[in-house]
Amino acid sequence: MSLFSGYRLGDLTLPNRVVMAPMTRARAAAGGLATPSMAAYYAQRATAGLIISEGVQPSLIGQSNPGTPGLHTDEQVASWRPVTDAVHANGGRIFAQIMHGGRVSHPETMGMRPVGPSAVPAVGEVFTPTGRQPAPIPRALDTTEVPEHALSYARAARRAVDAGFDGVELHGANGYLISQFLSSNANLRTDVYGGSVTNRIRFAVEAVSATVEAIGGARTGIRLSPGATFWGVEETDSSELYTALLTALAPIGPAHVHLEATVDDDVLIGLRRAWPGTLIMNPVLPLGPKQTGRAEADRWLGLGAELISFGRGFLANPDLVERLRTGLPIAPTDEATYYAGGDAGYLTYPAYQYTA
Repeated sequence: MSLFSGYRLGDLTLPNRVVMAPMTRARAAAGGLATPSMAAYYAQRATAGLIISEGVQPSLIGQSNPGTPGLHTDEQVASWRPVTDAVHANGGRIFAQIMHGGRVSHPETMGMRPVGPSAVPAVGEVFTPTGRQPAPIPRALDTTEVPEHALSYARAARRAVDAGFDGVELHGANGYLISQFLSSNANLRTDVYGGSVTNRIRFAVEAVSATVEAIGGARTGIRLSPGATFWGVEETDSSELYTALLTALAPIGPAHVHLEATVDDDVLIGLRRAWPGTLIMNPVLPLGPKQTGRAEADRWLGLGAELISFGRGFLANPDLVERLRTGLPIAPTDEATYYAGGDAGYLTYPAYQYTA
């Protein structure tokens, strides 16, 4: 098995096992609309076996950051069609990452108080239209409201398919809403969604189940960050928690689980064994000191992952697959242009320039 051999994911035939990881770029137009520049950006990277888009909010209250796109209005669906058309025209495949920010948001961003499993604020400062501000105390969701937020992923997934996406990945990682329900310190609930491991995985299971029912398992995946502490979430029992979650998800039949290297290898390898379906592995800590390279990818293919996701490498290297295949140098990224801004640091990274 090679990073450059084909793979069947759901109903898709991937030409290689390189996945472009979801990365926030915060360049959507007003109203959460996708733009022509976004179409060009994703189309430039269509040689990836699979592209997973930046996080897309499933509802207004699910928006985490300013400048992020949505999939909850007809106008947003229409704005995404040129993006998915451009990727497909270049021979690519693209999933939308559905991301509900939960408590990681601010009233200035979406006009209302953020919600979460409990009235516990995220740790740190969140992005707002007027700059970074301390994370506010979210409103704890009532038990009767929780299913509606689980269903929001499925509704957005249906819209994603209408917009031409090949599938969706639920963002269950990095301290956002699904991750908050999984957490032992962001989730202090005493109802059926809190307390025990069985209860804390319930929201994730309901969100995945509703999405599979809406668009089919072959077009549904979920991203998870076991043991991660993004935005102050903690999990006192990561191995037990995620083993239980994957065991509960298996009969529902999503196409993939996407794990981040946010916990020790022994736990991750145990989760590989617990998950009978396709595993996408993000082999280095997101936003950590190291970027994923060929060695890290090959190591995890050897440990049992079927697909490997690359994040920052794709920002400055639209032709990353070819560079990995031929051992060409990987261009560095400009961190100052990660978020917001215009086309500079977005569309301005060239493919490798061969010289005579």
